[in-house]
Amino acid sequence: MKKITNRLVSWASILGENAEAQARTTSTMPFIYPHLALMPDAHLGLGATVGSVIPTLRAVIPAAVGVDIGCGMIAVRTQFTRADLTGSLTELREQIERAVPTSAGAYNRKVVATAESRIQELTELAEASGFDPAQYAGNWQLQLGTLGSGNHFIEVSLDESDAVWLFLHSGSRGVGNKIAQSHIKTARALMEKWWITLPDPDLAYLVEGTREFERYIAELRWAQRFALLNREEMMDRVVRQVSEWMHEPVIEQERINCHHNFTQVEEHYGKRVWVSRKGAISARPGEAGLIPGSMGTASYVVEGLGNPVSLMSSPHGAGREYSRSAARKTFTADDLRAAMVGIEYRDTDAFIDEIPAAYKPIDQIMSDAADLVTIRHTLRQIVNVKGD
Repeated sequence: MKKITNRLVSWASILGENAEAQARTTSTMPFIYPHLALMPDAHLGLGATVGSVIPTLRAVIPAAVGVDIGCGMIAVRTQFTRADLTGSLTELREQIERAVPTSAGAYNRKVVATAESRIQELTELAEASGFDPAQYAGNWQLQLGTLGSGNHFIEVSLDESDAVWLFLHSGSRGVGNKIAQSHIKTARALMEKWWITLPDPDLAYLVEGTREFERYIAELRWAQRFALLNREEMMDRVVRQVSEWMHEPVIEQERINCHHNFTQVEEHYGKRVWVSRKGAISARPGEAGLIPGSMGTASYVVEGLGNPVSLMSSPHGAGREYSRSAARKTFTADDLRAAMVGIEYRDTDAFIDEIPAAYKPIDQIMSDAADLVTIRHTLRQIVNVKGD
């Protein structure tokens, strides 16, 4: 499904008026080229709509990347099937929770051996980029290999053939958030300095060729790499815990790791542009991707179709219909328990705002995305790990 209006192309059949108005406002920025692409899971965000693909000429809007730079998904297909999982799933969940710090502000107590080479890579990248991530977070090394809260999760899932998949969602944690917030603030200050009036202050931008732009891109790339390695580190720990629980090593059949909050240079419609995907994944022809539903619903392993109008992109998940505060006023812990029947999870009121009913129906999202991706595997959860 496509809805084309001026410089906005939308695949969203479910879209709130505020989100559509926000996307339309972003699409009027003079450096958007050729158009803004709105994904099926689009919903209201800070400055730019979550679920949008924003191509820009010689400028980048830091808020259009988002504050969780490099947030994304990683999945591993194992050799196991459902019939192999004969132990206690509660025990497996608890083992994963012990191995990976969850919740906002929960970090490692020390740098573990598996993280050392990744931290060394990030240290060298920061030095080459001319900045010290400790200026944003003195404990950034301890943040590598930690999940966070909100919609971040770790899951054990089964595909249509009952093969066991390990699946998780996280980003660049506190250090990435502080990098993003700093550059959003810088962009807003520059707009004031240059007497530029914007339709929304959070559409403040940085111009290619300036010192502020180059600094942002260098630190953005570092945060994107941190996020990818953070997911790799956590997945390695999950694989280890599953191996111990199974008393047999996990043999990885496939590993997919993809961002859905990021910026990179691409060529579209004959021009070099900065493509900011805020809640969208790259979906070039044959490219593997991951689209999770909400807790308690299906997730998808997909393959890109390379749709040029979408700027070779696809949705990144279900997309919220209720804000967190509205979800807490609308739903109860009993509602969540009913939605999670048959899934091993930590029963707590802290997850009420993550109830599946707070999100758009993932089946509708995938139907809307039929000309963006093909579905390779449909996953259903059996274990869910989240942070408060």
